[in-house]
Parts: sequence; C-alpha cells; structure tokens
Amino acid sequence: MVKKVIILASLLSSSSHGRNMASSSFGRRLVACLLNVSEARRKDLVETVARAALYNNEGVRREGITVLNIFNDRDYNRSVITIVASIDSIGEAVLSACEKACGLIDMGAHKGVHPCMGAVDLVPFYPLGEEVGVEDCAKEARAVAQGLTERVQGTSAFLFGWADAPLQRGLAQRRKEMGWFKKTPDLQAIRPDMGPQPQNPFGLTGVGASPYVMNCNVTIDTQDMAMGRSIAAALRESTPGGLPGVQVLALPHEGAVEIACNVESVKGSPTSQTTAGEPWPCFSIGGQPYCHVPASLITARVAELTGREGVGVKGTALVGFTPHECRGLAEFALSQRIAEFWKEQGRIRM
Repeated sequence: MVKKVIILASLLSSSSHGRNMASSSFGRRLVACLLNVSEARRKDLVETVARAALYNNEGVRREGITVLNIFNDRDYNRSVITIVASIDSIGEAVLSACEKACGLIDMGAHKGVHPCMGAVDLVPFYPLGEEVGVEDCAKEARAVAQGLTERVQGTSAFLFGWADAPLQRGLAQRRKEMGWFKKTPDLQAIRPDMGPQPQNPFGLTGVGASPYVMNCNVTIDTQDMAMGRSIAAALRESTPGGLPGVQVLALPHEGAVEIACNVESVKGSPTSQTTAGEPWPCFSIGGQPYCHVPASLITARVAELTGREGVGVKGTALVGFTPHECRGLAEFALSQRIAEFWKEQGRIRM
C-alpha cells in the first residue's frame, strides 16, 4: 500500500484552491526543489535547515515560500526537504537552506547505508508552473551552485541535467563520473565543476535541473542483497524490458531490502503498450508533454519479480509527491500563507 499524506485527496479535490488549481496565477511560476541532506537521525537539525529556507537570519519570514514535506530515513541517514516557491524567489531560499546545512552537518562523521558525498548531497530544481521552463530552473541551479561555493568557503559542486551546459548529462551519469556509487569515494580524484577539491566537512554537492523526478521505494521481505540487486537491474530503464525513466538501487533497509527508484519524467505521452492498468501521470512543460511511471506499476513489477523467488513485498513509500500533487499542495499552502506545511500533516513522515 502506497503511503501518502491522508489529507492530500481532500485538499486537492474539495477545497476551492484545489478545484481552481489550473487557474491560479502564482501557480504558473512555481518551482520545486527536493533538497537532499545527509542527516536524518537529528530531526531537529533537519527542521532547522528547512526553516532556513523560510526565514532570514533575523527570523523574518520570506513570503511566497513553503516547505511541503520533510522525509527522514534513519537507516539512510538522509532527509529530503520539499521546498516550493516561485522561480523569482526559490534561489535564495534554497541557498540559505544549503548554507545552514553546511554549517551543521559534518561528512567526516556521517554514517548511513545510502550513498552520499555531500552534507548537502543533492539540489534538484523542477518546474511546476506553465510559465517556467527547465532552462529557467537550470539558470537558478547554476546560480545556487556558484552562490554556495562563494558563501561557504571549502564547498564544491558538480552540475547535472539542464544545468550541465552544454552536455546536459543526467544525474546517474554524473554521479558515476564523480564516484558517488563507491562505498568510499576518492575525493582527491574528483574534479568538481565549481569550488575547490572536495573535502570534509562539506564533501561534494550535486546541483541541477530537469523535468520532475519522483522517488518511489519498494521494500521486499528479504535480506538477500543479491536478489535485490537482480530486481534493481531488471527494473532499470537501461535494461531491455525495464521501466522508462527508472533508475534503481538496492539497499539494506530496516532488516530488509529496499528497491529505491528515481522515477524520471519522460518526454511524450504514454503509449498503449505502457498504460495497461493505472494511467500514467502526465503534465506539460512549455507545451511539451511529459509522463512518468506510476508507483503502482513499479510495485507490481517488483512483486512479480520477487514472487518468482517466493518473496513478498512489504510496502511502498513515495518520497514526496507526484508533480500534480506537489503543485496542488503548494498552491493551497501558499494561498493560506502556510510556510511550515509539513506540520499541517501531523508531522507525518512518508
């Protein structure tokens, strides 16, 4: 069963804000940043980072910015903070949160099963509104990367996606080039795009822009990592018969194995061959249609593969929201001037 915020459906369907979502003027310029920081075991610290996006150093609230969700994973020792604002104000909010995180998290002392290289490990920008393109997000991403390396001496960054001009290399490729997937990355061998040679306590930060990427994690009832890696390989887009736009890792998690999926949006509309069962969520950027694999299909495919080995699926968790949900909740939160929206969810951690 997919864990979702229980108030989500009512907010999007019954409130006037949800019904008028498409006509919202401020919604047309919204951008999301799913800020990944390498800390989850000190939740007060993570919330301090989130609040740095919302309030300046004097404690004055920045208007037009909301933090929709904070996802904490203790085993991974990693948190994802969903920040949404207009393209005009997202940069300073995210940069302030990054600066705060760098002052609180020491990569030299970090321990967790999820790969990571930076106190601020990942800073992806995704367009949500009709008046914002991926190129606009790329410009903000480059500005944030430069701003971070200037404000916090000793930080370094690599660029990915549209921010990686002109090559536009994807996140998985750039992580591989940087040694992110290695158990013990060699910081001295890395050549960052901005800043000095990576060093502790900051490590290396990935900053970029792309169409929306959803995170979907499926837990299987086994501790067999070989089985997990086999399932991950079968799901990957690069494998014949794999799922479009899906990048996968198998990781030990709470006494089981988690199939951790980055679900990238793919250009175009889903074909009849891909839409059996639940419809694929679709949206557009600059008039160009995009879609992504639904979580239900990922869960079903994992269940099919594990079932052949006599192993069951324990559950599925979404880290954050679909693009439609993210925009809808952001419009509601901003219209109600709710900055710390994650508290309105009864502190639910999905």
